[in-house]
Amino acid sequence: MNDDIDRPVVIYGTGELAQLAHYYFTHDSNRRVAGFTVDEQYFDAEEYLGLPLVPSESLEASFSPEDFDLFVAIGYHGLNRYRAECCASAIARGYRLASYISSRASVWPDLEIGDNCMIMEGNVIQPFVKIGQAVIMFCNSIVSHHVRIGDYCFIGAEATISGGVEIGSSSFIGVNATIREHLTIGRASIIGAGTLILSDTADGSGYLEPETVDSGIPSQRLSALL
Repeated sequence: MNDDIDRPVVIYGTGELAQLAHYYFTHDSNRRVAGFTVDEQYFDAEEYLGLPLVPSESLEASFSPEDFDLFVAIGYHGLNRYRAECCASAIARGYRLASYISSRASVWPDLEIGDNCMIMEGNVIQPFVKIGQAVIMFCNSIVSHHVRIGDYCFIGAEATISGGVEIGSSSFIGVNATIREHLTIGRASIIGAGTLILSDTADGSGYLEPETVDSGIPSQRLSALL
C-alpha cells in the first residue's frame, strides 16, 4: 500500500462511489482531494463537487504523478474488469494509487492490503488477512482470520467470510452472503446477495438466491402482526 498518506489525491470517476470516496478522504483521512477525472467521452463540466474536473487523457497537465496520487472509484461493472483496466492504465502512466481504511473499521496492524482499496466503516477484519489490489468493501462485513481476498474483488455490505477462505480475483460477494470456513471461491465468481456457500466454487461460477415472493396478503391485513 502507498505509504505517502499525506499526498493529495485525484479521484477517477463521478458516480456514487466517487462521491463516497470524496467524503471519506475529506472527513476521515489525512488526504486532500484535489480534483476529479473522467474519460473525455464523459466530460461535460469543468467542476465536480466544487473541485476541478479534467479529462483523463490530459490528466498529467493538471495533476502530475510526481505530486498527486490517484484513486479509481469504479465499482463492480464488467465484473470489476473496468476498475482493473483503469488501475493498470494509471500505474503505467506513473501514478501511485491511494487506499482508504475507515477509522471506524476494526483492523489489526498485520493487515496486508493493496493499493486502491476502500474499506468502509463497520468492517471487522481479523488477524492474518491479506487483501489484494483495488478491493472495495462496503460496510459491516466480517472477514475472519487467515482470509485471502484476490485483486479487484467487490465485497457487499454485511457479508460474512469465515476463516481460511480464499477468494479469487475479480469476484463479487453480494450483500449478506455467507461463506463457510476454508473454502476457495474461484476467480471471477458471483456470490449473490443472501447466498450461503458451503463448498468450493469454480472459476466464473455464479450463485444466486431467489427473490422473496409477494405473500399475496395486503399490507393492511399484515399490519396487525406488527
